[in-house]
Amino acid sequence: MEGIILAIVLVLIVVGTTIITFVGPWGLPELASNWGSIDSMIIVTTIVTMIAFIAVNAVMAYFIYRYRHRDGRRAVYLVNDHRLEKILIIVTSIGIVFLLAPGLFVYSSFIQPPADALKLEVVSQQWAWAYRYPGADGKLGRSNIRFIDAKNSLGVDLKDPAGQDDVAISAGGTLHLPVNKPVELELRAKDVLHSFYVPQFRVKMDTVPGGITRLWFTPNKAGTFEVLCAELCGIGHYKMKSSVIVESEEEFQKWLKQQPTVSQTLGTK
Repeated sequence: MEGIILAIVLVLIVVGTTIITFVGPWGLPELASNWGSIDSMIIVTTIVTMIAFIAVNAVMAYFIYRYRHRDGRRAVYLVNDHRLEKILIIVTSIGIVFLLAPGLFVYSSFIQPPADALKLEVVSQQWAWAYRYPGADGKLGRSNIRFIDAKNSLGVDLKDPAGQDDVAISAGGTLHLPVNKPVELELRAKDVLHSFYVPQFRVKMDTVPGGITRLWFTPNKAGTFEVLCAELCGIGHYKMKSSVIVESEEEFQKWLKQQPTVSQTLGTK
């Protein structure tokens, strides 16, 4: 009797979980970038894992019912079943291919920005985000952690002429982006691992101390969104947030021209 009850409970758990997954109150926020393929990849992953979840638990429920304890019945131990092992290997391999292939194609595009993308720098630290935009020359100047001090918080190489007209937004500032224009982000970390994440843009990438990671996207809806850290980075992780404002090209350029350059901020000229 216990085996029958356990099998029924397992079936009810599977049915309930499946229903909640597709009709539950949670879900992805409204898409605000070009990365709709991320949503497609998430749907494929959900379907494949759901099929595996249902299949495995259905087999378990059947075995619990079929081989439940009954008086006078003895279990038989089987050493190997090579046919069953081959079937499991093939089915598992097919599932892995369906899971990995879409992600590999999407990631390949994710790290290859268009040639006309606006390149800017994102610098993470415990527990805030800072940003740097190229100046009138359209080039970001060099930077290095060796140059970081109380004034030069982003470590801009002041000997590089290309960095003199850069616009640095100090930690805690707001990221501004033009709508419908590709944006390439160069990501750095000043202390520990962080992760740049904007749910509506479907972009997330770790920032690594001593290295540079990259991603790109095209924000296609104007508005204000929230930048989060998706990597546990210490006691203040929960408050590591920033705002990103997506606006028209005219509004963006107007805002950018109002910001002081590196040379003006640090008095290098």
